[in-house]
Amino acid sequence: MSGQSFLAHEQGFKERIPFLNEIVQGDSRLLLSQIPDESIDVIITSPPYYQQRDYGGLGLGNEDSLDDYIEGLMNIFEQCVRCIKRTGSIFFNIGDKYIEGSLALAPYLFAHAALQRTGVKLINIITWVKPNPEPRQYRRRLVSSTEPIFHFVKSDDYKYFYDRYMAHRDAVRQRVKAGNNIGKQYLELIEKSDLSPEQKQEARQALMQAIAEVQRGEIASFRMKIRGIHSEAYGGYEGGRKSHLKNKGFTIIRMYDRAIKRDVIECPVIAFKSGNHPAVYPEFLVQELLNLTTEPGDVVLDPFIGSGTTAVVAKRMGRQYIGFEIHPDYCEIARRRVSEVEVQPNLLEFFV
Repeated sequence: MSGQSFLAHEQGFKERIPFLNEIVQGDSRLLLSQIPDESIDVIITSPPYYQQRDYGGLGLGNEDSLDDYIEGLMNIFEQCVRCIKRTGSIFFNIGDKYIEGSLALAPYLFAHAALQRTGVKLINIITWVKPNPEPRQYRRRLVSSTEPIFHFVKSDDYKYFYDRYMAHRDAVRQRVKAGNNIGKQYLELIEKSDLSPEQKQEARQALMQAIAEVQRGEIASFRMKIRGIHSEAYGGYEGGRKSHLKNKGFTIIRMYDRAIKRDVIECPVIAFKSGNHPAVYPEFLVQELLNLTTEPGDVVLDPFIGSGTTAVVAKRMGRQYIGFEIHPDYCEIARRRVSEVEVQPNLLEFFV
């Protein structure tokens, strides 16, 4: 088959995929059954955690027993394996649960069941490190600040663009050194915020300092949170980020790079005030995974789309998306967020 014939075949196949570039309200267990076999390039999702949050009594996560929860996860995962291409990847982010004072190891029970029942391969357990974990004061144990992301594949032929990813990182550094629009998004948010004139001036100065640190190579990137724009900071003591956001009106989270790509992604939890979804994972996290495993035009599916983060990043990066969400309010949030996104194939400074 020639290159043009292959592209035409691929385009025709994609046109037969239902729900393409849509956020669909409904039970993912039923909606996934309508997706054709081996039609999806990447699945990225964070299913509801076991009895961790109030999801309105809808769908997965409300089971009476951990065994039932794992079985519910497996029902979804088996459908995902059916839908994913042999060149595709599946990423599942799952949090753990304490039961009678002991970790239940729910993520790892799921991963073991996935390997035993579907024949997939587990390529990596990527550790998501949160510099700003949710503040919970425990006297007898440490606050959890990491979550696993399981990377599964069906074959040895899965797409993986390690060299391209590293080249993208180097291009970011070069473009930053040459001067670009780094930080422009934050400058615009500062102006739109309800900070006082003095606080806005201080925020601009702090932003310029962080930009200079990136340009000098002292840090890889940063995130800025602005009072009135972003939700209150998680974690920290009274003199930390939470206090900065309250008293100064902003806080900056610096991120440090490594010479090689490790199975660790350090990324703070950043939720916008306009969203009401109880568990928003960061856009940067999705961008990292899509950069490594997809190409423009690939189809990305999230069976638990929540407030739409996976679809937002996929669309911005020029990928196609499908999102399922059982909660109608979250669907509306996701649709609104996606509608406001423009395709930006060059993301050199987007997440900086």
